[in-house]
Amino acid sequence: MGRHVTTFDRPDPSSDLHSGLHGDPRSGAGPAPGLRRRSFIGYVLAGSTLTVAADLGLGRPARAEVPSGPQVPELYDLEDLQTDSALPTSHLIRVVIEKDGTASFALPRTEVGQGIITSTTMILAEELDLPMDKVKVRLAKARPELLLNQLTGGSNTTFSTYTPIRVAGALARERLLRAAAVLFGTTVDRLFTTGGVVSDALGNSATYGELASDAASQVVEAVEVVLRPKEDFRLVGKPRNRTDAHDAVTGRKKFTTDLDVPGALPTMVCRAPTHGGTPKRLRNKAAVLALPGVTHVAVVPTGVAVRARTFGQCIDAIRQMEVDWNPGPAAGESDKTVLSKLRGGELPMAVPDVPLLAEQVDTRFTFAFRSSAALEPYAAIADVRPDRATVWAGLKVPILAQQNVAQAVGLPQDKVTVNVVTGGGSFGHKLFGDHAIEAATISKAMGKPVKLMWHRADEPRQGRLHPMATSRVRATMLGGEVLSFEQRHTSVTTDFSHGLGEMITSQADELDPIGLGGLSFAETIFSLTQELPYNFGVVTQLLNEPLEFEDVFSTGSMRNIYSPDTCVASELTIDQLARKAGLDPLAFRLKFLKNERVIAALKTVAREGGWGRRMPAGTAQGIAIHKEYKGCTAVLAEIDCRPQTVNRDLGKETVTGPRVTKVVIAVDVGLAINPRGLEAQMQGGAMDGIALTLTSSCHLRDGRFLEASWDNYFYTRQWNVPKQLEVHVMPSDSETPGGAGEAAVGSTAAAVACAYARATGRVPTSFPINHDQLSFKPKSFEPPVPPSPTNGLKLAR
Repeated sequence: MGRHVTTFDRPDPSSDLHSGLHGDPRSGAGPAPGLRRRSFIGYVLAGSTLTVAADLGLGRPARAEVPSGPQVPELYDLEDLQTDSALPTSHLIRVVIEKDGTASFALPRTEVGQGIITSTTMILAEELDLPMDKVKVRLAKARPELLLNQLTGGSNTTFSTYTPIRVAGALARERLLRAAAVLFGTTVDRLFTTGGVVSDALGNSATYGELASDAASQVVEAVEVVLRPKEDFRLVGKPRNRTDAHDAVTGRKKFTTDLDVPGALPTMVCRAPTHGGTPKRLRNKAAVLALPGVTHVAVVPTGVAVRARTFGQCIDAIRQMEVDWNPGPAAGESDKTVLSKLRGGELPMAVPDVPLLAEQVDTRFTFAFRSSAALEPYAAIADVRPDRATVWAGLKVPILAQQNVAQAVGLPQDKVTVNVVTGGGSFGHKLFGDHAIEAATISKAMGKPVKLMWHRADEPRQGRLHPMATSRVRATMLGGEVLSFEQRHTSVTTDFSHGLGEMITSQADELDPIGLGGLSFAETIFSLTQELPYNFGVVTQLLNEPLEFEDVFSTGSMRNIYSPDTCVASELTIDQLARKAGLDPLAFRLKFLKNERVIAALKTVAREGGWGRRMPAGTAQGIAIHKEYKGCTAVLAEIDCRPQTVNRDLGKETVTGPRVTKVVIAVDVGLAINPRGLEAQMQGGAMDGIALTLTSSCHLRDGRFLEASWDNYFYTRQWNVPKQLEVHVMPSDSETPGGAGEAAVGSTAAAVACAYARATGRVPTSFPINHDQLSFKPKSFEPPVPPSPTNGLKLAR
């Protein structure tokens, strides 16, 4: 990836105002005189060893009245919605101190590469005063009693679980101190903890494991607990390598297809040539069953499934199938027809064009369909019996998957066990349980356990897609001031049936007072995430998803949902406003930005990236900002659009094009739990943003998406990665973290678009910029997958 630099700036703790300060961090003593601390309620649960939980539902402060003027996310955003939805069951998040002295915790979120197992381990180790290797964090199975508290998305995991986990950890430590005080015949204020051992000044000591039974309770007790103050943190806020990094790079890390479930043989599905198509019948079932290794064949709602000894034999069988297909709801559609319908559904602007005496900027942008497929293919293992079912899969909403699997196989929900497996990426893909439902359906049809894997060719053609959209902006200026900024975003329907819709319903009382009552799920999500932190007079950002696209395309909320598209459109427009005002893009933004955190981040990337330096013709810099999820990012990007770069020849069907040569990111997420993990998130977000602006999309022709596999879905490749990538973590005195998982996607996409416009002198209006040229020969649709590979070992050398 070239050189990268990360800075972890920290303010002077002595200057901070904290709401939860201790005295001696090693003791159970109260706060130092004159300092306030915030207390929480926790529960000590009945059991043979110490088990504790948090309760954040009591004493919840009332929300302030909605002021006039600010956009909705400034008062209440998607982070608040998800966190409030989780509060009623926060007391069900439990930490157990085992008799061997370790702390175990079943995390009700899904690890898909974002590093939350590491950050959660850090949080627990901090509050418990334990070494990280004595904290065992695993992924929780589907727990229906958690209701809306087991959904991973919207950059919300750490934001919503940070305090409950801390409360449970702090309570466990306090109970251990009390048990030790009884054992030693002393008082808690004379004790201290170090590395999982409670000691006193007289030399008495006991391990957490030795105290776990004594600290346990025979009844459920409500207990007040005080958290460790921020200035005493030893782990949180310090860069740490991922706890699973070594296993990941050595191949020891287990994903779904690595699991050895007895009897579960490789299984794949022959899918329709058109998007959303379904099978009528398999004409040559006997011939397919006679192929080497094949054990079972079954027609299911999504295609024709085959189970065999190897995945290669499954591929060979699919290629031999003779299937009659129903065309599907997208039959006959193309990029052109969808775009025409979108334009017909665009909402009008409020400000008339060419207002008296004012200057006006009107822009229009188009964003193609994009695949949300992750590095790991869709995969799930299912074992469905007449009286029960068990599923293993990477799932971000396992409770909903459990419900849907139960419905699909005709079993009560409590007879379905859903095991959550670490996923190799998600990008919104694994919010849906499509793979788990399909695997269970196939297992029931075949009467055997199956290990389902989607073929790479299936994912862009039949998998979840980021919808095609248009985004229009109209801004008016008078006397160098921006009077209004209107954005109208029109999109193919985004499917929010994965759980966010239920969250919206559950928080209706919160949404009605801020004007979001009665909106569709999509309009509510859009309103809770879109924020333009500029003083641009009257600012409106509205979404329309025309009803004619309902149930036509398989879509999902790909990483950062609507923000990459809306951010590209707004920031490109802002560059044009700056040009009209006769100001440098940086100076213009600094003049109108109203948020100090965003201003600080923007100044940081301008300084560290050398904004305004002289560059050769055909190259340029671009800057952009994005504010969302209780935090913000600013990005400076440099791009090379010279012919010798654009026309690089790296081989057959390879996309090169303009190359981003430098990216500088400043990120403010409040309290950064693991700055090194945050750096990795920003790097990944930058790669996503570059791909969305320059290269990655799906082409729709006659109801068929042409892309099939990564060799013609052009995500950012190594030869297009910036040679220099810097991440600067902004200082913060915040006591809590904000969302980080998606923070750099929209701002990077916009900075690259702005850089491209300045380098070429042409403002791009269609994204990605290479979408109009088809740079590959589409693979076959019938058969729907290429031949099984025979040279894998040779390529691996």
